[in-house]
Amino acid sequence: MSPAGWAWVALLLYVAGLVLAFGARSWLQIRRTGTSGFRGISGRPGSPAWWGGVLFPIALVLGLAAPVLVLTGITAPVLPAHPALAAAGLVVSLAGLVVVLLAQAAMGSSWRIGVDDTERTELISSGLFSSIRNPIFTGMAAVCAGVALMAPTVVAILALACLIGAVQIQVRVVEEPYLHRVHGDTYTHYTARTGRFLPGLGRTRPAGAKARLDTGA
Repeated sequence: MSPAGWAWVALLLYVAGLVLAFGARSWLQIRRTGTSGFRGISGRPGSPAWWGGVLFPIALVLGLAAPVLVLTGITAPVLPAHPALAAAGLVVSLAGLVVVLLAQAAMGSSWRIGVDDTERTELISSGLFSSIRNPIFTGMAAVCAGVALMAPTVVAILALACLIGAVQIQVRVVEEPYLHRVHGDTYTHYTARTGRFLPGLGRTRPAGAKARLDTGA
């Protein structure tokens, strides 16, 4: 398949992901709860939390633009066309989209975009969430990485970088402090046994264990 052909595949898959993961999911959330699940951007303008929220839509727009720019001839791939890399990108993107949709389904009415400090949602720790704490973000990164392999342009790489930055800020600065406040020790134990974005990686150490190490017990 030609670079343009793979760009078409990337574009169609990306648009389908946006429709399913955001459009259809928000519609379902409205039917279930009366709200879309969108809670806006946290923090004051210019703060780390604010930048985390701002980088998300930037990443989404850049990810959409990457294959479009290839198809219009505005930007050229930064890597030579290689069917194996593009095919791997398709597999990675499809797998990432499946992970996103399964994780959203597992969250049910607790699914949100952003954080509202006045809300108390259920802590989901089963299914995909028993292996990683943020499977939706992991799946989104996989989709973005797959698109970068199918349409390997500077824009696609920038989209992936923005998404990773947004995810890191959102999780570490906004979501984890919120979940610690809301769920206390339950969340602490969950983070101690479950990886942040990949199984086994990013687990936290319970305060009691840290104290014992510090005292040499």
